[in-house]
Amino acid sequence: MLDLVLKGIVTGFILSIMIGPVFFILLETSIRKGVRSALAFDLGVLLSDLIYIIIAYVFYAQVAKLTSGDKSYIFQLVGGFIFIIFGVVTLMKKPKPETGNEAEMVNQTRDYLMLGLKGFLLNFANPAVIFYWLTVIAFGIKQTDSSNMDQNVLIYVAIIIMTFFSVDILKIVGAKKLRPFITDKVLMGLNRLTGIIIVCAGLYMIFNGIRAWYEL
Repeated sequence: MLDLVLKGIVTGFILSIMIGPVFFILLETSIRKGVRSALAFDLGVLLSDLIYIIIAYVFYAQVAKLTSGDKSYIFQLVGGFIFIIFGVVTLMKKPKPETGNEAEMVNQTRDYLMLGLKGFLLNFANPAVIFYWLTVIAFGIKQTDSSNMDQNVLIYVAIIIMTFFSVDILKIVGAKKLRPFITDKVLMGLNRLTGIIIVCAGLYMIFNGIRAWYEL
């Protein structure tokens, strides 16, 4: 059990520090809009992860066959187009310097819900996430005794999620501390960098999807 706990912590830590579009948006949101806004975005990401975990565990055999079968390129193409749309919107957006305290920056439930939805869609649209959780679930199943497999896999995944979210909180708080040193020019550059990264990720997914379709 201790070995499974340690592996869960390591896996959750690696998941949290992986560099990708969500990573940059999380930091940007913390710097521009504050800790609460970044947490709302991160909860959306976490919710999509939980849905993928349930799908990967309950329908493990079916999902594994679907994501590795002849139609797997569809996941790449759809996810790629969604990423490009988000990236273009981010590039077109003109960030404005935030003033006042954090409660004044985002003081309505609707704002938090929109940020949570953004985090959910970006993470859910990434086909790499379902592949990741399929691998995690498969590893958890192999590492547990068949007599109490469900309980051990649940503990393993719960540790991953807790570690992932804990490290994300540290990233959010750390990014917020940088806000006094961030100028309007830096904010604009960060916004453009985030948009470019999202678009590039989308193009990469589409390229892989087209290549997979061509190889059929």
